[in-house]
Amino acid sequence: MRARVVEHVGRHRRRAGGHRPVLRRRDPLRARRRRAARGRCRDGPLAFLQGFRGFLQCDAYAGYDELFRSAKGAVVEVGCWAHARRKFVEAGKTSPREAHEAVARIRQLYAVEDEAANLDATARADFRRQKATPVLDGLKTWLDREQARALPKTPLADAITYATNQWAALSVYTTDGDLAIDNNRAERAIKPFALGRKNWLFFGSDKGGRTLATLCSLTATCELRGVNPWAYLKDVLTRLPNTAPRQLASLLPVSAQ
Repeated sequence: MRARVVEHVGRHRRRAGGHRPVLRRRDPLRARRRRAARGRCRDGPLAFLQGFRGFLQCDAYAGYDELFRSAKGAVVEVGCWAHARRKFVEAGKTSPREAHEAVARIRQLYAVEDEAANLDATARADFRRQKATPVLDGLKTWLDREQARALPKTPLADAITYATNQWAALSVYTTDGDLAIDNNRAERAIKPFALGRKNWLFFGSDKGGRTLATLCSLTATCELRGVNPWAYLKDVLTRLPNTAPRQLASLLPVSAQ
């Protein structure tokens, strides 16, 4: 049974507009959750994020399109500049001059992030508006000009099309200091699954995939919070038989000492 494991990385915080997931560079995330889905169809993300409202940061994976459409603005798409940059790096073999120009401009956006790293969310948003917005404006002008010159169906044309199609989502991060410029944190978190993909090609059943995702959610959260996974699981399995159902939440890694 083939399955796809996805991860939800975030933390909910109450604001005037309701709950929104935020990715904070300096504050430790409270937990990590992974879920197994059959294949790469849209059903997995739709089920996982049912009822969700707030920012959702992702690449241009078409499986999220229905979520954004049906949410009618309640879920805001946040793009990933690492994905956009990667496409220009790949275009460097056939269009080195243009690709280098794009990567250099994107590097300026990351330089702004480095300068804003120690600011609080409000100050970071203001800093981005002052420093990153002009860079984005210049990059968009350059993309529009190069799009008219690029040969169709080339790596450069594909990179430019990706960036222009995703432009609104790629610009959202400048509006909120809690948002990240890319989703590299989530990419790093699921790297073990990418490395072990061939070993885990078959989970045996849908239930096996869900079990793996649950166990990995626990161990990843332990790692995130500095808890030894082996010691945690040993302690939980020892205490579980004598724990009342209403107290099960006390056994989660977020409650571990």
